[in-house]
Amino acid sequence: MRLTALLTMAARVVVPKDYRFGTNRPWTPAAKRLNPPGKRRRKVFVEPVAPEDWSVFRGDSVEILAGKDKGKQGKVIQVFRHRNWLILEGLNTHHRYVGKTPDYRGTYIAAEAPILMRHVSLIDPADRKPTEVEWKYTEEGEKVRVSVRTGRIIPKPVVERRDGIVPQQWKDGPKDTTPEDALENTYVPSLKTLEEEVMEKLCIQETRRHRTSYWY
Repeated sequence: MRLTALLTMAARVVVPKDYRFGTNRPWTPAAKRLNPPGKRRRKVFVEPVAPEDWSVFRGDSVEILAGKDKGKQGKVIQVFRHRNWLILEGLNTHHRYVGKTPDYRGTYIAAEAPILMRHVSLIDPADRKPTEVEWKYTEEGEKVRVSVRTGRIIPKPVVERRDGIVPQQWKDGPKDTTPEDALENTYVPSLKTLEEEVMEKLCIQETRRHRTSYWY
């Protein structure tokens, strides 16, 4: 198993059964403030969407089908699968005060509000119009999204990480370790001690022997 998979499993956050997910990560102070221990918030009913049926990803271009920004197109910058939410860059915004104190009214800023996935539609790159999609397999066995209207493949977006690296476009350098070398099992079990292995590798001959001792 890859090291990243092990770290992901170790860092997985366990939340209560009736936990109410929001736009904040469960381990952040903001999420803990909204879900304190012992508090039961109003249950939210979410339409279940299987992971294999999820068709919108971060970086996709979509068009809004309902709401005040109906007909506008934007880019998906965040996805919240537990609530079927999407956040679009610069769309469906609401204004609020941040940093309010008794002596200061705060800063008035605009922030994107979540929008349900059923209220948006993917953009067909062939004609830049909204379309429904379905999952199909190519001759090579690759699972792809296909536009129902035009039959064109809609590729998954290429997204940069926070450090600016695009995993799909990364090329190993001369000092990078390949996955094959990292997963290669080079350990050879032995009954010798570490000192004996070092002496054997350095061609050191030990002629001394332990004196026989007796215990009565």
